Amino acid sequence: MIFSPPLIPATLLKRYKRFLADVTLPDGTEVTAHCPNPGSMLGLKDAGLRVWLQPNDDPKRKLRYGWKLVELPGGTFVGIDTNSANRIIRAALDAKKIPELAAYSLIKPEVKYGENSRIDFLLQEKNLPDCYLEVKSVTLSRHPGLAEFPDSVTKRGAKHLAELSTMVAQGHRAIMLYLVQRSDCTHLSLADDLDPTYSAAYSAARKAGVEVLCFDTNISPSGISISRNLPCDI
Repeated sequence: MIFSPPLIPATLLKRYKRFLADVTLPDGTEVTAHCPNPGSMLGLKDAGLRVWLQPNDDPKRKLRYGWKLVELPGGTFVGIDTNSANRIIRAALDAKKIPELAAYSLIKPEVKYGENSRIDFLLQEKNLPDCYLEVKSVTLSRHPGLAEFPDSVTKRGAKHLAELSTMVAQGHRAIMLYLVQRSDCTHLSLADDLDPTYSAAYSAARKAGVEVLCFDTNISPSGISISRNLPCDI
């Protein structure tokens, strides 16, 4: 996924009301940018952090900038746009870069299923079971090298795990894919202390036959792409 138009750097002043952030542009101008992340963004919203914004000239949009990356001290990049995860995975599926899913040729995004839900991707292929693929963006890291999910309570995330379990019970294949949008992690775990209910739902889903995949990403102000398969210490 290439950023177009190109990103520009800024300095974070504050993030508030979940979807808004005040920043200072290189010329000193203060503007409000859209923050496309409903999570807590632990460790990623401190004043003074270097951030990267994508400008737009769409008259239908109220804000001229969208916040895409955080650049942490030391050069670690973090992709904070949760919507980017699906675009990154779609590109990887199209390019057959996920070996576990390379046999599927038909990719359907946002298909209705479960209880008023939409699966991120429904993968289909003749003589193979339908595959329900849910994608989660991971940005939290509280310990060196360790990515954690979730960064706050997510009832919706637990619901998705239960619905994936139902798909397995119906004879389909179901996968939870965690995409680590950070450049400094080597493995993934669950943040049990932040959402024990999600952790319990995860355990139940695994016992029900839901598969788990985890990948990290190559991130820079130029773009984001899928990289290595990461182990899950869960």
